[in-house]
Amino acid sequence: MVIDDCALCRPESVLLESALAYVRFDSHSLSLGHVLVIPRRHVASYFDMTSEEKTEVLALIDRAQSAIAAEHSPDGYNIGVNIGRAAGQNRMHVHVHLIPRYTGDVADPSGGIRCVLSQT
Repeated sequence: MVIDDCALCRPESVLLESALAYVRFDSHSLSLGHVLVIPRRHVASYFDMTSEEKTEVLALIDRAQSAIAAEHSPDGYNIGVNIGRAAGQNRMHVHVHLIPRYTGDVADPSGGIRCVLSQT
């Protein structure tokens, strides 16, 4: 199912692809090489993807990581999925972020993705 007003339903600037998913650069990149891995079918939640879609998304994450490593040589990565508005999902078409990380890109990366929630 393709939703006319969903930008992620219209693959643009595809870097890698498979039958059920594709990879593109994030239009609001957090770092050099930041990509999104997106199922072709319009589905809001990671948990609503089929097992076949999840398998292809995971395979594309690996392929994208290899390409990013060859091109940019990052020092680490974050992989993330926002599921639901309370988790910060703004586009209701699931997409997995693969974010290359570089030594010194933040003062103290301790805690990784745990830093999104206040500890107070």
